Amino acid sequence: MFEHVPWIVKVVQYYLGMPLASLLQKLGIEVTPEQLFPVHVVTSLLIILSVVVFVSIMKKRLSIYPSMMQYIVEGYVGFINSMVIDIIGEKGKKYLPCIGTLGVFILLSNLLGLIPGLASPTSNINITGGCAIFIFVYYHWQGIREQGIGKYIRHFMGPIEPKGFNILLVLLIFPVEVIGHFSRPLSLSIRLFGNIFGEDLVILILFSLVPLLVPLPIMCLAVFTSVIQALVFVMLSTIYIAGAVASEEHH
Repeated sequence: MFEHVPWIVKVVQYYLGMPLASLLQKLGIEVTPEQLFPVHVVTSLLIILSVVVFVSIMKKRLSIYPSMMQYIVEGYVGFINSMVIDIIGEKGKKYLPCIGTLGVFILLSNLLGLIPGLASPTSNINITGGCAIFIFVYYHWQGIREQGIGKYIRHFMGPIEPKGFNILLVLLIFPVEVIGHFSRPLSLSIRLFGNIFGEDLVILILFSLVPLLVPLPIMCLAVFTSVIQALVFVMLSTIYIAGAVASEEHH
């Protein structure tokens, strides 16, 4: 698969990857700098480091009279808070850190590729798949914590009749529910990866052919779709959490 290697990744591979690869080769482990520091890993770490530094600075500059940046951050937190309360209810507030952090990472990952010389981590299936698998494990774990493993598994068995479960109905519904749940991380990861990879590839091709003005409309559209894709990912993740922690009567 085609992959653009940003300059910052080349720097990391040269100054960190090569010495580390040489050391590992002396220990009998054959590895290249590109394998140690692939593009999606370096760019993801760049985003994580940038967010940590940004939050550390913002934490020291919080004010009753917010700056424009504080206003934007508070607006984002307020939006995510409203979304989880609307979808999950008041108890959804405890999932705000997870959903909010995931949304920031995906949004910044989507937008990073619009900066000349860089690439979007979410244009790599390993990153989108990792985010999707994390949510898959997280919402199942929260469902088990909220209701206990017995009650949670009963959600996969269809409606409960007055005399108990209908075994034929269970045999029909249970595999369908399991397949449906396992298809969720696949759809989340493929949808996000396909959209961002396509955007980055089109913009890169346009820049290589006509570097001025022509790519700008596509980049403006890419900003919009990057925001939408991040919103879709976090909204579906919130819906999955809501379904996992809902009481039995709501199923």
